[in-house]
Amino acid sequence: MFGFWQRLGWVVVIAIMALLIAMFAGTLSGLIFFSVALLWLVIHHTRHLVALEKWLLVSDHTPSSIPPGSGIWDNIFAHLARYVRSQDQSQRLINLELKQLQSVTAAMPDGIVILDERDHIEWCDPVAEKHLGINLELDVGQQIINMVRQRPFVEYLASGKFNKPLILKQMRHHRLTLLMQLVPYGNKQKLLISRDITSYERIDAMRRDFIANVSHELRTPLTVISGYLEMLSAESEIDLEMQRHALTAMTEQAARMQHLVEDLLTLSRLENTLNKLNESSVDIASILRELRTEAESLSGGRHTIHLGIDSEDQILGSREELRSAFGNLVSNAIRYTPEGGEINIHWEVKDGKGMFYVRDTGMGIEPEHIPRLTERFYRVDNSRSRQTGGTGLGLAIVKHILNRHQARLKINSEVGKGSEFCIQFPEKRLISKQ
Repeated sequence: MFGFWQRLGWVVVIAIMALLIAMFAGTLSGLIFFSVALLWLVIHHTRHLVALEKWLLVSDHTPSSIPPGSGIWDNIFAHLARYVRSQDQSQRLINLELKQLQSVTAAMPDGIVILDERDHIEWCDPVAEKHLGINLELDVGQQIINMVRQRPFVEYLASGKFNKPLILKQMRHHRLTLLMQLVPYGNKQKLLISRDITSYERIDAMRRDFIANVSHELRTPLTVISGYLEMLSAESEIDLEMQRHALTAMTEQAARMQHLVEDLLTLSRLENTLNKLNESSVDIASILRELRTEAESLSGGRHTIHLGIDSEDQILGSREELRSAFGNLVSNAIRYTPEGGEINIHWEVKDGKGMFYVRDTGMGIEPEHIPRLTERFYRVDNSRSRQTGGTGLGLAIVKHILNRHQARLKINSEVGKGSEFCIQFPEKRLISKQ
C-alpha cells in the first residue's frame, strides 16, 4: 500500500503547489497550474507508453533495445530488461535441451511419432518419416491412419491393447518389415515407436531355408543307409555280391554326408567375422600346377585339361582358402563337362588386376540361374549335382573366400557351348615378382 502512495508523490506535490498558488494568486491561477502540470504528466507517461508499444511491436526483444525512461518509467524499463534477460537465458537453456533431445532422437535407430488424444501427428523424428512415409512439414495434424493404412495397424490402434508390439510389412514407400508399438502417456497422448526388423526377418528366413536344405540333403543318404541296414538285419542269407553292393552304397552315402558336414564347417568358419584372414604371399602358379594334376586324376582321362600361366605375380592372402576356391571351380568344370570336353585353367595380370579363369566346353548355364549360383544349396540341376557328388555349397564357399580377399567372381555362360568363371583380384592384392 505504501508503494502505491509513493507512486502518487508527484500528483500530491502538484496538488499542494496548486493550492498554494490558488491561495496567494487566485483560484484561476491555481487551476491553470494544476491543469498544465497534469498535462505534462499525461504527456510524460504517453511518451513512455508509445516507446513501450514500439518496442513490443518489433521482433527483436533484447534488453539493449528497451527505450530509456525517466521517473517511474526508469524502474519499469529496468524491471522489463531484467525479465527479458531472464527469458533469454531460459530460452537458451530450452534450445540447448531441445538440441540435445534432437541429437538423441536422431541417433536412435527407432522411429518415434507423437500422437495427440485424437491420434493426430504432433511430431516425428526423421527415422519415422522414412519408415512410415511421413513428411512432418506437410503431415503434422494428420491422423496417423492416413499415413499407415494397413488393416492390422488400424485394428491395433482401435483395440487400445498396446501391451504387445505389432509386426507390419510396410510396402507403401519401402519394402520394410517394422516392429511397431504404441505407448500411452500424458493426457491420452500416445508414442508410436517403429523399428526396422527387415534384416532380422531376412536372417530368420535364411535360417529356416538353411535348416530345410540341410535336412533335405541328409534325408537321401540316411534313407539309403537305413534301407540297406534294415535289409541286412532282416535277411539271414544274403549273397556276397549283394553285401558288397550294400556296403559300397552305404560307404558312398556316408562319404556324401561327410563332405556335406565338412563344407558346412568350412562355410561357418568363413562366415565368422572374428576369424581373421591369415595372409601371406601366395604363389598362384604353384597352386595351379597342383590343381592340374588333381584335375587330371579326377577326370580319369575323360577330358583335355590345359593350363596357362602368363604371370608369376603372387597374391597377398590365404593359400589354403585360395586353393579351396580355385579347386572348387576346377572340380565343378570337370563334373559338368561331358566326356571328351576341354577345360582351360589360366592365370594372368591384366589392367592391374589378377585374373584367374576356368573355362569349359560343358552344357552351359541358362542366364536366369547365374545370379543365384553362389547361394547355399542352389542347384541348376538337382539330380545331376547329386550324381556328381556335389553338396550345393561349393560356390557359396568360393563367394565368401573371395569376399575376404576383396575379389570378384564373374560368370559368363552359353547353353550348349560352355562356361567361364573368372576371379578378379584387386591391384592391392598383387605382389609383383619383377
